[in-house]
Amino acid sequence: MGLIVWWFWLSKPRARAVGTDAPVEVLVADGVYTPARIEVPAGRPVTLRFVRKDPSPCAEKVLFDALGISAELPLNEPVDMTITLPTPGEYEFTCQMRMYRGSLVVCPDA
Repeated sequence: MGLIVWWFWLSKPRARAVGTDAPVEVLVADGVYTPARIEVPAGRPVTLRFVRKDPSPCAEKVLFDALGISAELPLNEPVDMTITLPTPGEYEFTCQMRMYRGSLVVCPDA
């Protein structure tokens, strides 16, 4: 039980910094988003390309609750979402059951 709680709610993955204008591919498989933590500069658009490999109904949708946006994720089809976040901070994204978890870490533009 403790391992399940840690895996789904307490673990913090390493951040992947975005340094180019190329889309960031986010794999949706095996109960996780990979990468699950993505650093982006404030005020610059970032394109996330979600690729769902998990047939579970839990993985059918990605939600950015704080931003009021979501997207359906068809199986084995890439879905691009372009987001511009002007304010530094951390913005979580999840599946509709909150088991898949990820975050965009918005850093001040250097």
